[in-house]
Amino acid sequence: MSKIFLFFFLTWLTGNPFIAIIVLLLILYALDRRFVGLTPSFVRPLRRSSQLRKLRRHVDMAPNDVSSKQEIARILIEKKKYNEALGWLSPMEHTLEDSAEYWDDLGLCLLQAGQTERGEAAIKRALALNERVKYGAPYLRLAALYAGKDSTQAISYIEAFQRIQSSSCEAYERLAGIYRTMGKEQDAKDAIEEGLRIYRTLPKYKKRGERKWALRLWFRRWSK
Repeated sequence: MSKIFLFFFLTWLTGNPFIAIIVLLLILYALDRRFVGLTPSFVRPLRRSSQLRKLRRHVDMAPNDVSSKQEIARILIEKKKYNEALGWLSPMEHTLEDSAEYWDDLGLCLLQAGQTERGEAAIKRALALNERVKYGAPYLRLAALYAGKDSTQAISYIEAFQRIQSSSCEAYERLAGIYRTMGKEQDAKDAIEEGLRIYRTLPKYKKRGERKWALRLWFRRWSK
């Protein structure tokens, strides 16, 4: 009702219903970016591209700057250019052999490039170096890898992630999905309810990062 009232108010204010729709969408987008985070940011890709250009120019002048090369690879990963990122990461294997973050980045790119065994080995090496690397995110990568072929193993990786991130709605959303692929509907429902319960108990500053996963849990609750 409030959106309808706002639409008519904007139509009266602008004198044009099409402009009112555009303004309303912009308002809804701004609110989502501020409080929910389901829609993509239009500014962030521009910032990433600008940063990437600066880093490339820097590496041209300082070809031995490993940290800059690693940052280039991370930006490429964010842009989902995994093969290109792999080209930057692979030559640094010996230089960064003790970096858990490096091995997780490499493993992700290898998985996306279809090199499943090498990717899995790299991610496991990252966890061997530091099981808390990236707040346990590699465990979710392994869980996603096994979700379609070994649900028991996938669940064990999610449980390992939960030991690090006990208040993660994402883990429960993924867990519910795996239980449903196994036909364990009651277990899936329990995971959904537990994830939503945890979200309700989170302090406000943590809810911002977990909100999209809580919404996915809510949609899972009502979907079959």
